[in-house]
Amino acid sequence: MEILPLQIGDYVVLRKPHACGANRWRVVRLGADVGLVCTHCDRRILLPRDEFERRLRRRLPREETEGEVSGG
Repeated sequence: MEILPLQIGDYVVLRKPHACGANRWRVVRLGADVGLVCTHCDRRILLPRDEFERRLRRRLPREETEGEVSGG
């Protein structure tokens, strides 16, 4: 089984949207578990890697997310 080429700070889209309505997540932890933060409501979740790989729809390209400025 090949490990996905993810890095901390990458953005991903999962199969189902979060309860807040957003479907984009930022990767904040890698290992046996993958830590994600919702880009809309900042909720943090921790998924086992095998479950994360099943739920993953796509990884967003770096150039698509680098130009964004987070509001706060």
